[in-house]
Amino acid sequence: MATYKKRGYKPKTKVEKVEAIEENSTTAEVFNTLDESASKTEDWVIKNQKNIFIIVGLVAAVVLGYLGYNKLIQEPKESEAMNDMFKAQQYFEQAVNGVEKDSLFNLSLNGGEGKYGMLDIAKEYSGTKAGNLANYYAGMSYLNLKDYQNAIAYLDKFSSSDDVLGPIAKGGIGDAFVQLEQLDNAYDYYVQAANLKSNDYTTPMYLYKAGNIAMQLDKNAEALKFFNRIKDEFSTSAEAANIDVFIGKAEAANN
Repeated sequence: MATYKKRGYKPKTKVEKVEAIEENSTTAEVFNTLDESASKTEDWVIKNQKNIFIIVGLVAAVVLGYLGYNKLIQEPKESEAMNDMFKAQQYFEQAVNGVEKDSLFNLSLNGGEGKYGMLDIAKEYSGTKAGNLANYYAGMSYLNLKDYQNAIAYLDKFSSSDDVLGPIAKGGIGDAFVQLEQLDNAYDYYVQAANLKSNDYTTPMYLYKAGNIAMQLDKNAEALKFFNRIKDEFSTSAEAANIDVFIGKAEAANN
């Protein structure tokens, strides 16, 4: 068993001298090993320092490039796109709330007074939030103009995590497919719209539409589920007012 020896201690017996030699030898061996490892590491760094600098430089370039792109290019582009979209957005809102709807929806799509329309915004500012939103406005404008193929095309390009806009875009595609008499597709999109984001406005509306299309497709058990969900979860919604009638129809058709 090793014993503690004070600094400056000198071995007196032969046994102690042998132990001292062994300890010194082991210590030297440890330090030699460390020196060799350090040397190997230094050699590796020296031999590969060019590659190391390249890798570090690339990582730094990517990070700085991303930050620079967002600050110097993307953010100004987003601001410019929103400014350019302002007039087209006004036309759309006037069309929804006023008269002469067709002409205003066309102005929203194609622009007026020297300003961009939604089609221009979607194309020129693709990849921006404004460009994405322009797809929604364009799709809904086409839907109101009864151009159902273009309505589907533009609404399908739109993506949103918003509780209302996301479901309305999916539901709008469903509405377009109904007009094209493609009920299977309409049903799928109404179900997507109903399940995308649960809220008291869009969810009961698209459950109701999905239920009605389901009955036309002889999916009466599915229709019953949709109607019962409206009654159980959205009893204060407009769709719940006469929902017992639709539940009765679905039950009768399902038997």
